[in-house]
Amino acid sequence: MTTNSTLPLSMITPGQTVKLVAITTGRKLRRRLTELGLTPGVELRVMQDQGGPMLLSVYNSRLALGRSMAHKIMVSPA
Repeated sequence: MTTNSTLPLSMITPGQTVKLVAITTGRKLRRRLTELGLTPGVELRVMQDQGGPMLLSVYNSRLALGRSMAHKIMVSPA
């Protein structure tokens, strides 16, 4: 599923803006992330990544995601 321009959100550096391509996880977690505004095509900005949860900016809101969850979210450069 990964191509040259698609990689996991967990590999994105702070300050970078990306576009969500796919969520590669189970139905329940995918639904929860969708409820939080993480839908394919949405632009995300990584605000902070210091080894623990990642802090994201989505629709002018902030969202903290664990690294294992971020690894299941596939993104491409915006």
